[in-house]
Order: sequence, then structure tokens, then C-alpha cells
Amino acid sequence: MSATTTAPSPTPIPITTITELRQHHSQLVRLGLASHPPHARRLLAFLARDPAHLPYAARLLAHHPDPRPALLNPLFASLPPRAAASLLALMLSLPLLPDHFTFPRLLPAAPPPLAAQLHALLLKLNLHSHAHSLNALLAAYLAAARPDLARVLFRTSGGGALDVVSWTTMVGGLCRLGLVDDAREVFDAMPERNLVSWNSMISGYVKADRFLDALEVFDEMRALGVEGNGFVATSALVACTGAGALGRGREIHRWVEQSGIEMDAKLATAVVDMYCKCGCVDEAWRVFDSLPARGLTTWNCMIGGFAVHGRCDDALELFHQMEAAGVAPDDVTLLNVLTACAHAGEVGEGRRYLDHIVSHHGIEPKAEHYGCMVDLFGRAGQLDEAKKVIDEMPMDPDLAVLGALLGACKIHGDVDLGVAIGWRVIDLDPDNSGRYVLLANLLAGAGRWDEVAKVRRLMDERNVSKEAGRSVIEVDGEACEFRCGSLCHPQAREIYAMAVDMVSRIRAEGYVPDTGEALHDVGEEDKEAALLCHSEKLAIAFGLLRARPHETLRITKNLRVCRDCHEATKYVSRVFGREIVVRDRSRFHHFKDGMCSCKDYW
Repeated sequence: MSATTTAPSPTPIPITTITELRQHHSQLVRLGLASHPPHARRLLAFLARDPAHLPYAARLLAHHPDPRPALLNPLFASLPPRAAASLLALMLSLPLLPDHFTFPRLLPAAPPPLAAQLHALLLKLNLHSHAHSLNALLAAYLAAARPDLARVLFRTSGGGALDVVSWTTMVGGLCRLGLVDDAREVFDAMPERNLVSWNSMISGYVKADRFLDALEVFDEMRALGVEGNGFVATSALVACTGAGALGRGREIHRWVEQSGIEMDAKLATAVVDMYCKCGCVDEAWRVFDSLPARGLTTWNCMIGGFAVHGRCDDALELFHQMEAAGVAPDDVTLLNVLTACAHAGEVGEGRRYLDHIVSHHGIEPKAEHYGCMVDLFGRAGQLDEAKKVIDEMPMDPDLAVLGALLGACKIHGDVDLGVAIGWRVIDLDPDNSGRYVLLANLLAGAGRWDEVAKVRRLMDERNVSKEAGRSVIEVDGEACEFRCGSLCHPQAREIYAMAVDMVSRIRAEGYVPDTGEALHDVGEEDKEAALLCHSEKLAIAFGLLRARPHETLRITKNLRVCRDCHEATKYVSRVFGREIVVRDRSRFHHFKDGMCSCKDYW
């Protein structure tokens, strides 16, 4: 009895033209393989990309012995939307009706008009109640920023068609659109949740900068006994970073270690970043140093952490270790190295490292790198050099670059240049209150009150409100926020009394309120009263009331530390024997024994 032999499959050849396809097709026909699904799909995938070839595809399908939807379904996800729609039209013309596996492959990349047409087709074919198709349609509407259509579909689908993926798709999609309150309503109504659901809500709050809400959801998850994973842990750690909640961050780090969650590169970076940005750069270094493997992002995070803490030497040494380990730097690495030099006033080192990284690693400097060089020269008082960098930039200076020069003019009192740059920045960014305030502070410091009034009138005319200073302090695991000029707290009377006593005690030791930046030309007593209500002072007063003796006070501030608060905090650290760490919008200040880590260079 003779053995049956099977013709071997031809070796796939690159198909770039219709002539090559015809040759390949004829070879398949001779070998009796033209109807085999992998070969047929390869031919159809090429033909579907050009409308001129669709008649050929129609003939191929017409001669196929078993043209089922499964033959075409895998192609839809790999084709551009227009080609996928053409192939679907061809499929319907045969007629070859789609099945419930067709639409989940078509919908993710479908633009809104096509999604609506596919929705109508789903209804016509009575496939709209199938969970996979329903979920793909929900995702398509949300990806197209049409939450209204997604809501209608969600409400009218009936409970039986909705599964946990449907609910989670709604939560995640609404969060991505910034509709976190709507997402929370859906989340709270979910009949069941999985880890993706929990992480969607937590990460949604994080992306909306609602960090305390994110931690509240995380606490609810843990209270229900839900086992977490690396994605949830990463989102929760980012929330701690944003809120400046070191205690919570430490707790979550311990939970990660005790739960046996794998410390992958993303989670490791989140842990290191949390410690860096919550003022514990030494703890960040211990975690970093213990990692068996480090990705580029983790290296960048640790270098950047040293940079914003003013530890330039450590940042540069770590950069050398990174190069020695064979890890190629990127533009973020360059930015972090330049930031380290800028915060330490290392002008020569900044020049040298810029030249080295650009020439040895082929990194093309971007606007933010030039902005960092402007900041480097500007902080050092080399305003002519800073202006030269701007003049020689290969691109137009953006707001960050000009803002760095304006800040330098403010620090060094160059009023004429600062005013010229200040009005230019305001013209480019008319809705940003910080631009007006910086210019007004520069003018106030020079006693040019008529021009200060002009800036404030312009703010009123444009309905631009000054961003209120906010400081967050964590005590006993509870994060409390204080706003400049407003004290809404159950212990308001005690906090204010402590603030008054605190200022009285440091004045006895030599502190003199710095009223030079007060925007109103009013009496010194009123200016000093306004300074007392700065959010940082209120937060410190609360910490002195509530924190345990000798406990470090850690404060996160949304604005740059003002000169008066900086000087006052130095005195408080000595008079009250407290270490105080303040994270402002650009760097960290570690106050201890009447000194600051920035050495008054910030």
C-alpha cells in the first residue's frame, strides 16, 4: 500500500506588486494550496489594501470552497480602517455575513462615522447583545470622545449583555476623557469588579491629579480583601507621589514586598520616584541600589531625584555609573544632568556635560534643554550668557525658555530686561496667572507701583485669577491641605495661634519679614499679616501642633517657595529643633539647624 504524499507548502516570497501576487497565487493553485486559510488570508490581506484589487479578491473568495467569516476575521485588525471597511463591504456583497468575531476586530480602529455604521449593522444582524461586540463598540465610541453615544448604548443594552469588561470599559473610557466623577458613578454601580476595574478607577483619579481620591479607592480595594498586582501598586504609588504622602507610600511599598508582587521596571521606578519626590532621596537610593536590573527610566528617575534635591555630585556620579553599565542616555537624562548643575550653580560642569552627551551619544538638544541652560546661566547671574543661548537657539524660544530668563531677572533684579521679557511671556500665555504674578513681583520689588497696578488691571480685564498657594503636610498618615489666606480646618483657631507664636519666637531670634514682594502698596503691618497666612507657614504651624516631637515635617507646595517663607522656615528649623523638608514646584529644600540644603541658591 503506497503512502499518501502531501505537496509541500511553498516558501513565502515577499509580495510587493500585483504581478508578484499573481505568480504566487498560480503556484498555490498548482500545488492545491490556494484554499488553505493561511495562504488565502495572505493573498486577501494584500488585495484588500488597494480598492483596485477588490474585484480580484471577490473572485478569489467566489472560488473558495468554504468562504466562512473566519477566513476574513483575522485580517480586519491588521488593515487600515478604510481597507477594513472595503473588505467588509466585499464580504457583504458575496453575500457572506459577519459573525460575532468580526466586529471586535473592526471596531477598535474605526473612526466615528464607521463605528456608527457598524453599530447599525450589529442591530440589523441581531449581534448587538453579544458581549464581545458590545464591548468593542463601547470602546470605539469612548475612543472617539463620544461618551454620550457610549452612555446610550450602555443604558439600552440590558443587564444580560453587560459583563465586567463592559463596565470596566466605561470606567476606563470616561476616565481617559477626564470625566472621573461620571466614571466613579459607574464604578460604584458595578455588580462585580476585577483588578482592571480597580486600577482603571485609581489611575483615572491619578491622571486627574485627584490623588487623595485615588488612595481612597485603593484603601477600599484592600479593605475588601482584593489581591493587588503591579499595575495597581504602581498607580497607588504615583498617587502617593502626587499627594506627597510619604507614610502611605512606605506602607504601599511594604505591602508590595509582603505580597510577593514582582518588582518590574515600571513598579521599581514608581517606588524610587515616590521616595525621591516625597523628600527621602536616601531611601530612594537604597531601593535603587538593591534592584537586580535597572531600565533607562529607573536610572533617569534616580539621577533626576538627586538633581531636584540639590545633590549635583551624586547625580553626576550616577550618570557615570550609567554610562559604565552600557546604558545609553536619552534626552531625559540630559535634562536631569543639566538640572542638577543648574540647582548647584555648576555653570562650567553644565557646559561640559551638555557638550559630552550631545557629542558622544548623538542627542539633539530640544527646547527644554536650552531652557535649562538659560536657567543655569540665569541663576548664576550670567544674564548676558542666558540671553545669548536664547538668541542662538535653532528654534524659537518657548514659554519655558523665556520664563527661565524672566525668573533669573527676578532673582537678580534686572528690571528692564525682566519687564521686556515679562510682557512678551504674558502675550504668549495670557491665561496663566503665574506670568502676571512674576512680573508684578519684579515690579513691586523695584517699587514701581503704578506698573504693578497696570498688571493687576490687565488680570482683572482678562478674568485671570491668581493661583492660590497650596501646601500639603502629612501627619499620622493623614494629608492636610492649607491655602494661602484661607484657614478652613477644625483646629483653625489653634493653628493660627501657633502660627502667631511661631513667628513671634523666630522674630526674637532675628527673623525679619521680607515684604518686598507684596503686591499692594500698603502698610508694613498689613503686609506682614498677609505673610503670616502663607500656606507654608500654616502647614508648618499645623505640623508643630500635631506631629510627634522631633518628627520631620514634610510639606508639598504647588508654587515656588517665596523668599520670606524660605527665611522663616530656616529660623523655625533652628528655634523649634525640627527638620523640615519642603518640595516646591521646582526642587526640594531640606531645612535643619537654621540652614537649607539649597544654600540660599534656588
